[in-house]
Amino acid sequence: MPGNRRLPLWLKMQRASGENYTMVKRVVEENRLHTICTSGNCPNIGECWNAGTATLMILGDICTRSCKFCGTATGHPLPPDSSEPERVATAVKTMGLRHCVITSVDRDDLPDGGARHWAQTIQRIKEINSNVTIETLIPDFRGDMQAVDLVIDAGPDVISHNIETVRRLTPQIRSVAKYDVSLNVLRHISSRGMVAKSGLMLGLGETHEEVIGSLHDLYSTGCSVVTLGQYLAPSLNHMPVVEYVTPERFEEYRHSALEIGFKFVESSPLVRSSFHAERHVIN
Repeated sequence: MPGNRRLPLWLKMQRASGENYTMVKRVVEENRLHTICTSGNCPNIGECWNAGTATLMILGDICTRSCKFCGTATGHPLPPDSSEPERVATAVKTMGLRHCVITSVDRDDLPDGGARHWAQTIQRIKEINSNVTIETLIPDFRGDMQAVDLVIDAGPDVISHNIETVRRLTPQIRSVAKYDVSLNVLRHISSRGMVAKSGLMLGLGETHEEVIGSLHDLYSTGCSVVTLGQYLAPSLNHMPVVEYVTPERFEEYRHSALEIGFKFVESSPLVRSSFHAERHVIN
């Protein structure tokens, strides 16, 4: 099985060190923030933090869901911290970011899924960082479009929501989320005139036809940006890797997605949702 073999050479990751890496780590710690970079064991933490960027994660680091692909802790989270929007906005300013990516754990314990906290965070970032562009990588809010509208109305530049995998595999790896609910969220985002973005993990046992089918499903919602990357199991307790997809196949999928009509496509083994996110702001 792939999970018992050494990783192929093309999955070699950049060493997590350097002056910028140290700066980002310090700012995150000083402002008592969480990042998906560490909570999700992202393979690009070295490259991104060395470049002075990080994907900040709001609403704590404990998720109410237990998806089989995700390394984020599951349990009973603390109530939202009212000081967090200010701390996130301050961190963005301190790091001198021109583009920031915000994500969150799922907060099914909250009536609005945390959408108001999302909106407050976006608004505060914009208030003290007048030139920054913002991407929000949001949960599905259980399909509550009023909650999605709270995020949209706060005015981010890109709204991303990942379908994660193909329709057939969704029940196996996503504990609550539904494939069609995710498509409906993306369709609603696009219908409001926002840049809609989504992503897929490969190597979970999907077929070529299923990947192409999912790309067509995403494009039909108005989604204009898509990312495709290799799934890597966070632990032995998570969904095992079925296949290490070659860089050549990722390149084939990139060409297919562009032919379908996507404006931006990031497709290679180490790609994750926020990889090169600053390029996806469409003016």
